[in-house]
This record gives sequence, C-alpha cells and structure tokens, in this order.
Amino acid sequence: MAGCETNSQQEADDQPISAASAMDSARQDTAAVITMINEKDRTLTDTMDERLRPVRENFKRINAITHWTKVDTTNPGEALEGSEALLYYLNGQLEKITAKYLGETYRQTDEYYLLNGALSFMLEKTYRYNRPIYYDSAAMKAENDTEAFDFNRSTIIEARSYFENGKLIYQVNSRNKAASHTGSYLLKEQKRINAGFQKLKKRRL
Repeated sequence: MAGCETNSQQEADDQPISAASAMDSARQDTAAVITMINEKDRTLTDTMDERLRPVRENFKRINAITHWTKVDTTNPGEALEGSEALLYYLNGQLEKITAKYLGETYRQTDEYYLLNGALSFMLEKTYRYNRPIYYDSAAMKAENDTEAFDFNRSTIIEARSYFENGKLIYQVNSRNKAASHTGSYLLKEQKRINAGFQKLKKRRL
C-alpha cells in the first residue's frame, strides 16, 4: 500500500503524539485494510479462507464502533521521537490496542484486535524514511547527497497476522512473503507479537 501525506501531516509526525492525533493516524492506516482483508488471497485454500472469516468479521465489527466506554492512554517508551498506545474498552472488555512509535528514521503503527478476550488480528505498518527527519536540504548539500528527508519517499512495510484461539495461523507480510506461511516462521512471529501485546496490556495507566 502506498502512502501519501500533506506537509502538515509530515510536520505533525515530528511533534509529540497526542491521543487525538494517534487515533486519527490509526483510523487513516486502518481504512484501506478494511477493504483489503475482504479480498481473498489467491494462495489461500477454501478451508483457510473460511477459518479467517471470523477474524475479518471481528475486525470490521471493532472498527465500526464509534463510542467507546473507556480509552486508556499509556506510553510504551520505546521510540526516540515519541510513542503512545491507546487501549479501547467496550463495557469493560478490552477490544483493541493501537500503538504508534516515532523515530528519526521511521514511523510505525501497530494495531491489535481482540476476540472474546484473545488476540485475533494484528496490523503492523512501518514507514522507513529515505533519510533521517533532521536531514534537510542543508545537510544534503553538506554531504554532497542527492536527497533530503521526504516522507513520500518512505519504504512501506506491512504485515497482517491472523490468530485462531491464540495461535497464529496465517500472515501476509510485504517483506517476507515466502516464509510467511511456514510453521516455524509463524511460531516465531506468534511469540514476537504476543510479547509486544502482553507488554502493552501491562503498561496501561
């Protein structure tokens, strides 16, 4: 998926994150995925496609919610330029976590979706900048370079991970497509994703 932002959005990425801006960014990153997950992957068997159906339906259900009972804010503290996580509750039940991380060379958004209290789906989207955010035209000239920081030249890495009863059963990964269907790879990814998920749940304020 290609990304495009206005100058005001680019400038906002260099500022401390607010709850409102984090939610707006999460909504923008999620909008296209709502359509995308409905498109059947041609490599899927009918059986796997059917197993993913509850995950897709739950994803759409959660993103259709417009009024949350409670939204907790916490700071994961894992990014040089700022980070923030939002935990969304409906009637006392945690439904979704979004986390945004800003660094000098990247911007990353992680979204976790729960089904019956267990992790059901995760969306990861990372923009790898062409140059660090402080690398302006003056720095470019000083280094005899051909590029300054330009958000629109970012490399986009995206992964969509599908869980069934807490087990990662399928992943679409723009960076590692060949390995994303093997058992050993999925198990490794499951451990990584669950570690981040549990850490965010524990850091709520």
